[in-house]
Amino acid sequence: MASPDPTTLDPRIRRTRLLLQKALVKLMRKKSFDEISVQDLTEEATLNRATFYAHYPDKFVLLKCTTGTRLNALLEERGVTFDGTCHSALRRMFLGVCDYLAEMLGRKNHKDRPLDPHMESAIIEVVRSMSLEGLKQQHPWHGSMSREMVATILSWALYGAAKEWVLTPQRRSAEGIADGVVDLLVTVIHPPALTHS
Repeated sequence: MASPDPTTLDPRIRRTRLLLQKALVKLMRKKSFDEISVQDLTEEATLNRATFYAHYPDKFVLLKCTTGTRLNALLEERGVTFDGTCHSALRRMFLGVCDYLAEMLGRKNHKDRPLDPHMESAIIEVVRSMSLEGLKQQHPWHGSMSREMVATILSWALYGAAKEWVLTPQRRSAEGIADGVVDLLVTVIHPPALTHS
């Protein structure tokens, strides 16, 4: 379930969804996603269960929408656009995922607070959708793999590189490694021609 364009939603709906998303983020800073119940979410957001279910079928959809909303905001701040220049879009996507992971994990010791697997899945799914959207703007497609396969590879690679970065003690800045990460990923989209001797 993709997040609808927030600008087209009724202000009351936007407000309620934002309350639930903020409640989820706040609770995930205290405990794992599996430990969070719908009751916890509604209490934190000061809403009732019926209101929760009027907006989200379950907490997994809420997590995906929360991830999509925040990641989209971070990417928008970085000016990610799919204008055919895949290098700049990939670079900004990588930096946006780094920003998101750093924000979600805070400054606590990451060994005491590992990344939640549900959050990982939500991030990868959101990045895959964004990657596929960008790839679909490339007409005609000349890749040897489908756009869907390339988007899947890109999403796992972007997430994996960002995760490795955020878990690295005394790391370089994300900007300092972004070009190297992107140079590798561009070869997935536009593989070099193979020469046969």
